[in-house]
This record gives sequence, structure tokens and C-alpha cells, in this order.
Amino acid sequence: MHVEVRGLNKHFGDFHAVKDVSFGIEKGHLIGLLGPSGGGKTSILRMLAGLESPDAGEIVFHGRKVNDLPPQERGIGFVFQNYALFKHMTVYENIAFGLRVKKANKHVIRERVMELVELTGLKGFEKRYPHQLSGGQRQRVAFARALAPEPQLLLLDEPFAAIDAKIRQELRSWLRELIERVGITSIFVTHDQDEAIEVADEIMIINQGRLEQKGTPWDIYKEPKTPFVATFIGESTLIEDASELKGFGGTGSGAPAKALIRPEYIEVGEPHEFRVISATERGVVKHLHFRGSEWLLEIEVKGHKLVTYRSLEKETLHPGQEISVLVHRAYMFNDEKSWIQENGLKEDPMPVYI
Repeated sequence: MHVEVRGLNKHFGDFHAVKDVSFGIEKGHLIGLLGPSGGGKTSILRMLAGLESPDAGEIVFHGRKVNDLPPQERGIGFVFQNYALFKHMTVYENIAFGLRVKKANKHVIRERVMELVELTGLKGFEKRYPHQLSGGQRQRVAFARALAPEPQLLLLDEPFAAIDAKIRQELRSWLRELIERVGITSIFVTHDQDEAIEVADEIMIINQGRLEQKGTPWDIYKEPKTPFVATFIGESTLIEDASELKGFGGTGSGAPAKALIRPEYIEVGEPHEFRVISATERGVVKHLHFRGSEWLLEIEVKGHKLVTYRSLEKETLHPGQEISVLVHRAYMFNDEKSWIQENGLKEDPMPVYI
């Protein structure tokens, strides 16, 4: 592993910000630290950078424990949320700053800066000052400055938060391509799940100081390991008593269960569209939203608002229309365990425990 964290803990006064967090990251991977605000993401990033000291635990870079090393000796590059560019320096001078601190010779500095200017799409802007650049251009300068000393690890704290939505979308793709070209191990903090899913090789879900789950975006979405992950990733509706729904009365134990219903777990339509009518619920279409390639439907079933999709190739439904609704799968959990269960009236009721 290129980066290993073992039993990391951090308190701020009486507040336990990071609670026994452990993980490993392979070289060249781009990892997203995802979770709600105040969950501990930035505290973990700052401890990796050496800007905060852990109360307990080990931080290991490429087999070397770095807990006691200052930031400048850890081989990291850091990109801050607000860019943190030097206002009195040009683009060229900002990018060259770290190399000058390391006392590199002028020829090496110029060669490296011009390489990064080309790589980050800043050619022609070398003599401009930060106030003469757009938000997206300033962020590119921040990336180039962090990469200039050739760090082993790149850390990014909410790198797109200060940029408007259109530019943010463009920079996501650009960052992904840049990291692949440079091949540097990178960790970025975000509270935007779309951003994490689009950019990261793996996601680590952080909540209330704990690592809830680590895995690829697809694995986390498909097989959430905790109720928090299931509710945090993607759209879902929580049903407090799963037995309200047809086919979900058995929980696999005596304890009552809750159910999380994702859009892709639901099929809707006229009764004749379903093979097993006894497994369907009666529902009412509340709203329809055209999404280009499909309809997004909001439907009401037994007082619960469910969200699902319907192909444009199928008969168009209308607000107020009564329809049949098949919930064919649910993420189930109680105080003892969690599992994914198929509708017991539809087919084989065998649950898949996770």
C-alpha cells in the first residue's frame, strides 16, 4: 500500500472528531473522502498533511511512518478550497514557489513550471496575477503549484467548492484526466456524491468521525454496508415498517425491520404490464419530470412518496393516475443486521445478507 492509516483518532477538546479510522490506498489511485459536513473528512486530510497531529494511530507513506514529520518533509502537495494563491505573484511565480523553497536551480524551475503550464492548460497566462484569472484558472494554478515539487501524494480539500456549477463539471473531467496522466496518488474531500462518484476510483464514506465503508462507487451503491451509507448514497425512501409492503413481511429474524427503497427497485405501470399482480401495490402518480431519455416519477403508495423511472418507449402516465407499483427489492435493516431482500411474492424470497 502507498498510504496506510491505522487506528487514527483526533479530539478537539471534548469533541471526538476522528474515531479509530483505518484504511489503505494503492499507488496511483484517486480516493474521494465523502460525507456530511462536520463528519471528520477534513480532519483526516489535515492529519495526513501534517497540519494536525493525531491523538493516536499511525500514518504510513510507502512503508515509512510520518507522524512526527513536518508537512514539508512528507512529500505531499495540498490544494486548498480557496486556492490560497499568492496575490502579489504571477501564475509563473506561484507555480515556482515550492521549487524555490527547495532551492532548485533556475533552469530546473523554468523547465518544470513550463511543463505544468502546458499540462494544466495555462499557456499564455504565465504573467497574469490571480485577480486577472477566472475561478477555474485559479484552481488550475493551485493544482500546478501543488504538483511542481513532484509530491508522492496529492491532497485536495473541497477543490471545486468555490467554483460555479458549469466550470465545476468541466474541472471534474479535467482533474480525472490529469491524475491519470501524472499517476500520482490523490485524496480529495467532498460532500458532493455526484462529484465523488464521477471522479474517484474508490470512495470512503465518513460519518461522525468513523469510516462507514470503503469501495468503488458501484460497490458502495450496490451493496451498502450500513444504513447510513444506504441513505446517503443515491435517492431512496425510508419505510419505517417493511411489513407494510407486500412481499416484505419476513425479516429473517424476530426483530422488526425498516426498508430503504431505491428508484431502480421499483416498477410502475398498468396492471396488464405485470406478471404477478398479487405482488403489486396500488399507487397514484403525483408528479412527472422529463429527463431526456426517461421520465422521473414521484408516486404515492400507502402514504409514502416513492421515486422511480419509466422508459419513454412505454405508455405515458399522468399525474393523478392510479397505477400498479411493484417494489421488487429493498435494502432492509434492524438493530441486528442489514440485508438486501427480494419481494417474496414476486419470485424466490431468499434474502442476500451483507
